[in-house]
Amino acid sequence: MTHRTMRDFLSALEQHGLLRRISRPVDRMWEPAALAKWMYQALPAEQRFGMYFENVKGTTIPLVTGALGANSAAYAVALDVEEDRVNETLGKACRNRIPPKVVESALCQEVVITGADVRLSYLPIPVWTPGKDVGPYITTNTVTKDYDTGIQNVGVYRTMVRDETTVIPNLAPGRQGHQNMLTWIGKGKVAPIAWVIGASPAVHLAAVANLPYGADEMDVAGGLLGEPVAMVKAKTVDLMVPADAEIIIEGEILLGETAMEGPFGEFAGYMGPVDPRPVVRITAITHRRDPVFYGYTSQMPPSESTTIQSMTNAGVMLQALREEMGEPSVSDLYIDLTFGGLLAHAVVAMKPGYPAHSKKVGRMIAATWPVKRVTVVDDDVDIRDHTHVEWAMNARFNPVRDTVLIDDVYFPINMDPSVRSLTSQSTMGSKIVCDATLKVDAGTFSLPPKEIMAKALDLWKEIGLPEFEIPKRAKLRIDRS
Repeated sequence: MTHRTMRDFLSALEQHGLLRRISRPVDRMWEPAALAKWMYQALPAEQRFGMYFENVKGTTIPLVTGALGANSAAYAVALDVEEDRVNETLGKACRNRIPPKVVESALCQEVVITGADVRLSYLPIPVWTPGKDVGPYITTNTVTKDYDTGIQNVGVYRTMVRDETTVIPNLAPGRQGHQNMLTWIGKGKVAPIAWVIGASPAVHLAAVANLPYGADEMDVAGGLLGEPVAMVKAKTVDLMVPADAEIIIEGEILLGETAMEGPFGEFAGYMGPVDPRPVVRITAITHRRDPVFYGYTSQMPPSESTTIQSMTNAGVMLQALREEMGEPSVSDLYIDLTFGGLLAHAVVAMKPGYPAHSKKVGRMIAATWPVKRVTVVDDDVDIRDHTHVEWAMNARFNPVRDTVLIDDVYFPINMDPSVRSLTSQSTMGSKIVCDATLKVDAGTFSLPPKEIMAKALDLWKEIGLPEFEIPKRAKLRIDRS
């Protein structure tokens, strides 16, 4: 069972040495984001950490970023499992979904701000690409609801702060938040919307899962928690929100009013497009006493958002392939930590059962999920080890025989930089499947037999050479030597 509150998680992260507190006063307009960029761009993954800015100028509320997705170790702490059990834990949550429960009182409503007292500058909302973003952006879970079914959706929609009481969320056509909005606007009704800041890690990680329209992410969050997520009625809009969150921002999507949203640094590493989007009037800010503000840092990968989206969706995809799409031959799946809801490279390990089985699985992944590249390898390859995957590509992949190209792929909201054009509205791209499974008998591995390697390891230790942990890549190879 993962941590019930963001505070519990931050405490656990600190105990693991994966959270740094920064007491020096910082300017939210540039300093937190720029520091986070240096961390992700300069430090190796194992040295990264969540950032807890205790003193943000102009507000009494601290700011946290990078904690959920500093690296795979931090993500595992969020789920309270070992790193090698992340996919298993996500798959179990998808299988055993637990609907939320309704409560009457909530920590997230200990303080309620409404009416003329609403002021977004009260919160330490950062500028995430200083010098290029148009202004501060809320980057967290966004709640909308289908008017007809009452089913809520929780996703991540970048939201531009326009002034003290209005924002412009990127509710782009084709995404579920936009579909939900239309079910209200089409009936001439004001659509409710809310932003959930600093909820349980289970809520944050479930919210980035690519689930079909009509599936409630809170059911998956309950599966991760091992108990129902406590939900409370929002104070001013017709939505249910996580009761234990740090902060909730409530609002109404104004009928017929749009404004230009962007530019904003996006997950693919380029500035995102500027387009008209709906305007939202903020109706309330509610929060815990002494709240903590949480925001995802994204922009140039690697980043927090690409880490958590890659790791969550790898587990969701693996469970769907094995149990819903009838492919138990698939043993593992990894996304390369650049997935931001689109694009990225998925690597899948499997034991092919018949000719072209691996190609079939690769095509299935490409057709079902918005990844751009799929590489299929045998289950004797460590798919999280770049060197091992590249070896499989060199030793088992014949480009003319083992490549599948998929053309005329639509990437929504102009998000693929490789096909983006300032002079054309077309965003049609393509995908590639590489089948790097073994198809011919290439002979035995060029390693000594397992018993000799075991003796050599004893000798290594006897001589006093540097200690090491045997990589999974080496274990898989030596076991077959």
